Amino acid sequence: MNTAAVVFYLVGAAAVALLVVKLNRARRGPGGPVHDRHELAFLNGGPARVVDTALASLHADGRLVVGGPGIVQVLRPTAHDPVERAVLQELSAAAHGALGPLRLAVMRHAAVQEIGDGLSARGLIMEPSARRSAIRWSLGLGFATVAMVPVALVMTVVELAGPESAVPFILKVLPVIVGVLVTSVVCGSAAGGRVTSAGRSAVTAYGRAHAGLADPGLLVALHGLRALPDPVLREQLATAARTYRPAPAPHRRSSSSGSSSSSYDAAVVPVVWCAAAAGGEGGGCGSGSSCSGGSSCSGGGSSCSSSSSSCSSSSSSCSSSSSSCSSSSGSSCGSSS
Repeated sequence: MNTAAVVFYLVGAAAVALLVVKLNRARRGPGGPVHDRHELAFLNGGPARVVDTALASLHADGRLVVGGPGIVQVLRPTAHDPVERAVLQELSAAAHGALGPLRLAVMRHAAVQEIGDGLSARGLIMEPSARRSAIRWSLGLGFATVAMVPVALVMTVVELAGPESAVPFILKVLPVIVGVLVTSVVCGSAAGGRVTSAGRSAVTAYGRAHAGLADPGLLVALHGLRALPDPVLREQLATAARTYRPAPAPHRRSSSSGSSSSSYDAAVVPVVWCAAAAGGEGGGCGSGSSCSGGSSCSGGGSSCSSSSSSCSSSSSSCSSSSSSCSSSSGSSCGSSS
């Protein structure tokens, strides 16, 4: 029985070490500050909030208007950053100016997708597949540890029935059982939050540095749609988030290219990133969309690393700024409020 106890400890120590290494790899990166409001929006609410931030900025200074039942019209086709250019590009390529389809198309645009991989490379957000792997390991290790309790009890009964008078087997292995179980819970909880501690610190620092500004785009990036001063636009964006949700996509890595991501069906061009966000309207995760806080999904959207042409790496595959992104992992969300 002493040999069995040693085996328990060795297996438990190896499992804990593997889980900790896997979690550290998912969260690794040099860290650093948030560079702009779109990175802030991605950390707080995923691609959906990035798009809502851009739309709020474009609407605030009269470059576009959203009227009627959510119809977008460009008044001045001037963009100040790649995400705003993506909005204007997708709007010009769309057959109509409906707000809901426009939001989904821009979420999948490379300009939005690349934000997630940039944040992941700096360790501010966890790459989806690495995060899911750490969660699976945590759950599996926790269930396996619980399953070993009855095994330890049986071995205790067998040991006590023998001629030897010794410390019950369950007491011998109780420390390793408790230690492994606690580790699996702690690591699973750490992997459950998409944004890393470095990312949360960067968000806090950026918000503190820009606390005095009342720019609608910045307010949406920081606090979601609930902070948008324009009640009409706020309701239109919230309605679009609830109404237009992406279709599920296959869980298989694929790549696609074209002049605009809006020319592809949601089932063909999945959006992989789903960044954490608290609260919000809309939700519903399925593979192949973008998101921010919703009920059954905690944030999101897809991201493609690298700022230039096509790349196929640990997180996703993407082409240049006018293309789309796809990957094997994906969840879908539709609100950033």
